[in-house]
Amino acid sequence: MVKDIDRFEQLSVGLSNRLFFRLYQCANMMHKTGTRALDERGITTQQWAVLGALTRPAFENGAAVGDLAAFLLVSRQNLTGVLSRLEALDYVERAVDIKDNRSRLTRLTDKGRSLWDDDMRPVIADYYDEALEGFSTADKIHLIHYLDKMLHNFKAIDPDVQPTPEAAAAE
Repeated sequence: MVKDIDRFEQLSVGLSNRLFFRLYQCANMMHKTGTRALDERGITTQQWAVLGALTRPAFENGAAVGDLAAFLLVSRQNLTGVLSRLEALDYVERAVDIKDNRSRLTRLTDKGRSLWDDDMRPVIADYYDEALEGFSTADKIHLIHYLDKMLHNFKAIDPDVQPTPEAAAAE
């Protein structure tokens, strides 16, 4: 019986290793192919994620850097660099929060909204179709379910993840 338990444990560790390696490969390929898909527009996958987050209804009036970082699960330092580049391109702007004059919010400019709506969305839709070719609606729902479970577990083991109410509302 102990021998069977040992084999099961080895199988489980092997499956976990294969799963995490596959996730690593997928993340790398998503970054590489996603950047290539938007290369003509000069947008990286990190910039894509920020612009996409700022189009969400919860952030339509802008987002504090901390809330945006919590939503995207990135550090404020990494996000600040991406925001600075997007601001230099006039795709985002920082404005005073009308609810709190001491606070600043980042929001899309008209140029950024146009880039997203007119240039990026059609390219992203085609990219999604290619990347998810052969996936049924049920496959997509199951994948989201399992990735959400894993994300929940990652958040539980990361002491730095402290979701704000605004970031939670944007999910």
